[in-house]
Amino acid sequence: MADEADSAGKPVFALMPVAGDGDVVVASELLEAVRMAERGFVVPDRTFLLASTHRVLTMHERIARGDEERDTDSLMQAAESASRKRFLADLAAIARAQGAPLNAVLLGAIAALGLTLIRAEHLRDAIEAGGIAVTRNLSGFDAGFAATCSAEIGSESVEDTPSPVPAPAHASLAARIDALPEEAREVTRIGVARLVDYQNEAYAGRYLERLALFADDGILAREVARHLAVRMSFEDIIRVAQLKTRARRLENVLQEIGIPADEPFQLVDFFKPGIPELADMLPPGLGHRLNARAEKKGIRETANFGMRVRTNTILGFARLRPLAKLKVWRPHSLRFAEEQTAIDAWLALVSDARGVSRDFALQTADLARLVKGYSDTYRRGQETYERLVTEMVRPVLHKGSAVEAPEAQFKGAIEGVLAAPA
Repeated sequence: MADEADSAGKPVFALMPVAGDGDVVVASELLEAVRMAERGFVVPDRTFLLASTHRVLTMHERIARGDEERDTDSLMQAAESASRKRFLADLAAIARAQGAPLNAVLLGAIAALGLTLIRAEHLRDAIEAGGIAVTRNLSGFDAGFAATCSAEIGSESVEDTPSPVPAPAHASLAARIDALPEEAREVTRIGVARLVDYQNEAYAGRYLERLALFADDGILAREVARHLAVRMSFEDIIRVAQLKTRARRLENVLQEIGIPADEPFQLVDFFKPGIPELADMLPPGLGHRLNARAEKKGIRETANFGMRVRTNTILGFARLRPLAKLKVWRPHSLRFAEEQTAIDAWLALVSDARGVSRDFALQTADLARLVKGYSDTYRRGQETYERLVTEMVRPVLHKGSAVEAPEAQFKGAIEGVLAAPA
């Protein structure tokens, strides 16, 4: 931030930013940009805001019992209204596509927008001179520069941004996705990509088979597609190991907490597996017997052991990677069998709810928000789900249209549950 000019006319840079005096603010995530505006560092009469529009969920958003993610549209509006000029785009998607750090893409955008007196070629020279991940950093820099140059920057209006990267759709499933109502296609493509990654293409095909039951109603199909993809990619030990051994996980962690790539650090993950998690991995018959025996002895919920795994080390990675490879075993496990039965029962409820009204069916579909997470979080959500089905859904299905405004009552009940402490 240029604070003032010295006698030679050169800018004097302040080490501490001052609210209201920022010419340029760069944010690596949308909520971060809005927070800078709330703190007064982004002002309508002065500041150019450069921000990536992707989201990194806060801890509150991650642990909430329901879907507590901040509304992206309102965040965008806040960012737009707070700044004099702006360039808002999903630069994280560009970084992923290039296999490059987000910071390099942001630097390329800064150069393309002319937000610094340092010329682009000098910035590229500095990256090369740094000698750290040069190829990836230059790739990200050039991609950010090209994407920003291709967009037209207006004087006061919302700027055009690069088109988002479309979710991949496997060729054998693309035609089935295209056969769905238009309102549901994009969400379904994302769901298919998620489930191919989670299990395989055949499992994603099962997702489409289930979704076809609602293909005559685009709005309902979209909501079912959204919740069904999450329910079918339930979090078990295998999934946790999958996510924690991702090739790009360490880089994402470094970007999120702002540690330079060459600085030593430790990444420690805490696990607390118990008898239910072990039983979930076994074949259904063995899993049921283990749970029953542990319940009889009174140790099912108390017998567990904690593990601290340094997943940024070779040894820690090696402890988790075999678990991730067990996804081929997943369809033979107790947890998988129980989840598929529960999913089919939920879909049947949604289908029956259509006989009352579309709104009631949407509320019934929305119940899936309660069933998420892992271990104790999952079990508490499942218990709440079963209670609401028993107390709110089945009585309405039994009485049908005789119940006055059931969807409004149901929505209030769900919101009350989600607002209660977990």
